[in-house]
Amino acid sequence: MKNFQKIAIPISLGVLGALLIHSCSVRIPKGAVAVNHFNADKYLGKWYEIARFDYKFEKDMDNVTATYSKNPDGSIRVDNKGYNYVKKEWKESIGEARFVKDKTEARLKVSFFKPIWAGYNVIDIDDDYQYALVAGNNLKYLWILSRSTTIPESIKQRFLEKARKIGYHTDDLIWVKHDL
Repeated sequence: MKNFQKIAIPISLGVLGALLIHSCSVRIPKGAVAVNHFNADKYLGKWYEIARFDYKFEKDMDNVTATYSKNPDGSIRVDNKGYNYVKKEWKESIGEARFVKDKTEARLKVSFFKPIWAGYNVIDIDDDYQYALVAGNNLKYLWILSRSTTIPESIKQRFLEKARKIGYHTDDLIWVKHDL
């Protein structure tokens, strides 16, 4: 029995560790392509969340913004804020983003709870960096962002069409209110 435990416990821990690492790996959804010739400096600043899928970290939140700024070490500070309309309170999360490969490819990894990192992939952006479509690791995470609280219908349709072609169920998007 002791020999079995000596073998089974390390193997079990190894399998659990591998599963954890795989579940937190930085990926891009199949069929999605990150923007090339990306200009990180133009992307910095405040963005309004226009639409997203519902998930636990942003549950019951409106007036959501993300502000990106450069850290001294070259990484990007991520400051997410939103108003929880059920609890009637503002929430804020500070994280860090780093490029997965080259700074001209809009594939980043972001962490709010180190050492866990997730994919942050800009898969469409207009020429003036006013509107962005962002994919997470998989088809459960998608955001439409804007420099203002609204988005032109033509850009909205362009982003929705691209997301549908990748496999996103865009009918499930939550359209975020900005009223505070």
